[in-house]
Amino acid sequence: MADKAVIGIVGAGTMGAGIAQVAAQSGHPVVLYDIKPEFVERGFGTIRKSLQGRVDKGKLAAAALDPILDRITPATEREALAPARFVIEAVPENLALKQELFAALDQICSPEAILASNTSSLSITALGAATEWAERVVGMHFFNPAPAMALVEVIAGQRTHPAATAAVVDLARALGKTPVQARDTPGFIVNRVARPFYGEALRLLGEQILPVDEIDRLIQLAGFRMGPFALMDLIGIDINFAVTESVYAAFFGEPRYRPHPIQRRLVESGMIGRKAGRGFYSYDGPTPQPNPQLAIDPTYRALLAQGRLPADLERALAAQLQQAGAAAAIGTEPLAPYVVGRVVCGIINEAAFALGEGVATAADIDTAMTLGVNYPHGPLAWARQLGLPLVVQVLDHLYAFYHEERYRVAPLLRQLSAPGGEGSHDPW
Repeated sequence: MADKAVIGIVGAGTMGAGIAQVAAQSGHPVVLYDIKPEFVERGFGTIRKSLQGRVDKGKLAAAALDPILDRITPATEREALAPARFVIEAVPENLALKQELFAALDQICSPEAILASNTSSLSITALGAATEWAERVVGMHFFNPAPAMALVEVIAGQRTHPAATAAVVDLARALGKTPVQARDTPGFIVNRVARPFYGEALRLLGEQILPVDEIDRLIQLAGFRMGPFALMDLIGIDINFAVTESVYAAFFGEPRYRPHPIQRRLVESGMIGRKAGRGFYSYDGPTPQPNPQLAIDPTYRALLAQGRLPADLERALAAQLQQAGAAAAIGTEPLAPYVVGRVVCGIINEAAFALGEGVATAADIDTAMTLGVNYPHGPLAWARQLGLPLVVQVLDHLYAFYHEERYRVAPLLRQLSAPGGEGSHDPW
């Protein structure tokens, strides 16, 4: 791969502009395409503002700003992408739209060009099927904001040639990113393994166990930078809900990914997070306050919390969480081990499902979750720290209480947690 290969970017929105900035900063000539001049101008302005911010913070020499911008050629005609060695699309998450685009790029670009999609959830195989050269279609999923986030998921479709995947891995490294490789399955790594972080929090709220701010606070005791509700507000509840619906549908109704009605109601009401001024929290004053419409009725809390873990299991879990770096308060807050246990063990279980299904290696799963969503530990490393039998005990208790498939233990996790299960061929 030539270090200075021309990179085409399709879509000058937030992600497209961010990827274009990353490529230009790495010395690549960039063609930034969008359908209207004002879209390209807005994207170019976003890049200029971002680079100026880096100059102001002393992270970029002022003399480097204009040369970076000069490497970016704006375009409103697709044919301008013809010289590109790599084309990365960052258009809205609409399969028909992306398929039409890839079919057109397949004709415009040279047969040697690699066509990459920044999709976070759509099938790379389905995108490749719209082309005559599916062997050169690859997923290259950046995380927002692209200039700051180190992770790139590289996804091979059913017909993607290994050489195309390897070239995209090399490109990611040349752009200063950390690539992880995933099979073409719904949600890839991050958007799949992260589902329990949001799903269990929503179920705890829906079960009236604790209000949003208390759940967020307890989750942060385990080392997460933000609680799930604050993070959904930041991402956009509509975006998070759409990803959940997409993964749920793509897995044909798998219960582990079932969306929650609370999210739907918030989206239907327009309360979609920070960008709307209200979501799980209200942002009217100097500090966010829990949305009063989501207040819980404490009348039945003691009864509803009977699903809590047995006392000895809670003590063991709290002790192991503290060993792994959780705050000491996790052992003194009455509901902390239960709340954190549901979320963390759910994440670990989903990672074990992904590993057992060959979605990615254990190392790539852990790297993806620490770099992509800033988890305090990779989930599989976390499982080792807590002890696999303890994780299985938590999940088995929840399954026995709720009788719901979302708590069934991943076969690989159960196998490795059994006495003698961690043999010499341990994939973790």
